[in-house]
Amino acid sequence: MSKPILDVIVVGAGHAGISVSYYLAKQGVSHLVFEKGQIGETWRSQRWDSFKMNSANRLNLLPQQATYFDDPDAFAGATEFALALESYAHQENLPVKEYCPVVSVHTDQQRGVFRVTVSEQGKDTAYLSRRLVIASGSQNRIWVPDWANHLAQPVVQLHASQYKNAHQLPAGNVLVVGSGQSGTQIAQDLLRSGRHVFLSTARVGRIPRRYRGKDIFDWLVTIGFYNTLTEEVTDPSLLTVKNPQVSGAGQRGKTSSLQSLARSGAIILGRADRADADTIFFQPNSSANVRYADEFSQQVKQRIDEYIQKNKVLAPLADIDLDDVPDEEAACASDLTQLNLVQETITSIIWTTGFRGDFSYLPLPVLNEERFPKHRNGIGAVEGLYFIGLPWLRKRQSAIILGIKEDAEFIVSHIVKSGLPGRG
Repeated sequence: MSKPILDVIVVGAGHAGISVSYYLAKQGVSHLVFEKGQIGETWRSQRWDSFKMNSANRLNLLPQQATYFDDPDAFAGATEFALALESYAHQENLPVKEYCPVVSVHTDQQRGVFRVTVSEQGKDTAYLSRRLVIASGSQNRIWVPDWANHLAQPVVQLHASQYKNAHQLPAGNVLVVGSGQSGTQIAQDLLRSGRHVFLSTARVGRIPRRYRGKDIFDWLVTIGFYNTLTEEVTDPSLLTVKNPQVSGAGQRGKTSSLQSLARSGAIILGRADRADADTIFFQPNSSANVRYADEFSQQVKQRIDEYIQKNKVLAPLADIDLDDVPDEEAACASDLTQLNLVQETITSIIWTTGFRGDFSYLPLPVLNEERFPKHRNGIGAVEGLYFIGLPWLRKRQSAIILGIKEDAEFIVSHIVKSGLPGRG
């Protein structure tokens, strides 16, 4: 007996897919959510043991989610956040099918539906739906530079998603490549464990953990930092700017800066760009990367100060935060442009070089030349196809958990208004 045609199929049961499912359920839209693993799978399997969210628990609640975390101002670990997603999905009785990876998607133009094939209990099963929401994000395929293959085999190489703790690494020093959120947190984790760490940096901004009496995220929300519309961005380079460094480590989080890592013993290097069997070469830009991070923090604080003054907000003066004090001479930066792994006793490399989206199961017309989804505000290039959970989907806030509720509500509203059978 053939399965009924669903109104919507959602691919992915992370915070984006679960939020979409919530709004679909509230609208009485028949749907299923397919997840390749467990609910919140990437939070469970692609984070290290000491990982902390960089936004406070109270900012990470899903639509109408009751307070889940014991301390709203603390920063949850990855597993804790995944369990919160799971609890929410069960509480709302959302139709999630776990361990059902999507194999392929095709369009049935005659019937105007999507044919979604999933691997379910060891066999391929096809489902039909009138609308399709891709909520698998753009962080599901490991990316490491090709030249990493030039390195000699004895060096242990792990991607950030494979790293758990220092105990899984052989004795010796560690090179961390990448100084974004993952790179700085992992470098700090290794330093706390007593490892000697070399950190290859990139052009990444940073922000203080707290400023003038508030958590920095509270200020960023208040001043409208995250409300920048994608369609209003005139400088395309803004769309590729990495999220600024900030850490949720510790009881109330902390400022994360290259100079603070250097004080803990890290050697701050420039951007890694090539290698041979035993040597990695770096661009001579470590000082520039330190200054860029410092300047970013200064600019954000200036925007906050201007907002406080303009709106006559009562706010205390800023406390002294040693980790946020600019390193004006970039004294923490090393001028080394190459490392011989044998001579420096570097036995492990952690690649915190990010991910790419894997949309290989989608029909080709919906992807651009870079194999990234073509969409406008999350509405795909093929009728009935939607995306959510992508950076700058509609606004700057689309890249963070805080912004997913608004995007999910927008997508579901568009689906309902698009004319599902029996609806206006």
